[in-house]
Amino acid sequence: MLSIYFGNYKKAYYGPAWFNNSYDSEWFENQLVQKMIKDIDKSDYKGGELIVSEVLGPIAPKDLSGGLKTLISIYKNPQMIFDATSCGNNCAKWLLEIGEKEDVLIKLEYLMEFEGLEPFEIKIDNTGEIVTTEKAYVVAALKALHEGVDNEG
Repeated sequence: MLSIYFGNYKKAYYGPAWFNNSYDSEWFENQLVQKMIKDIDKSDYKGGELIVSEVLGPIAPKDLSGGLKTLISIYKNPQMIFDATSCGNNCAKWLLEIGEKEDVLIKLEYLMEFEGLEPFEIKIDNTGEIVTTEKAYVVAALKALHEGVDNEG
């Protein structure tokens, strides 16, 4: 299940920086990773460390977008907590899909939109509440963001 902590979570890793220093080129052979690359960055994995972008041409993994780097890091390291604030709303469906495969906890500092992706199950880690609709998610997320609970974690 996807769990989201809203606010400051000191032990969360910054996805793009962690990815740049820790990725494994074998990760790109995974079909879900390739689908995320195609959807988020409009690029195709060609083999090894070669990715071809519709906009930039041939690029290396370190040239992928910050949101995509964070998604891949979350997927390949579900036991770690990543700050997904670098992920835009276009990453929401992929976070849900990753959460269907693995239990993952992410940190967010904004209200990511999950509109049109129902039904889903998201745990608001600040309160333990599990939400299944966009409306319930928005109410719970705004409450958690407003309370600004600081996790020394």
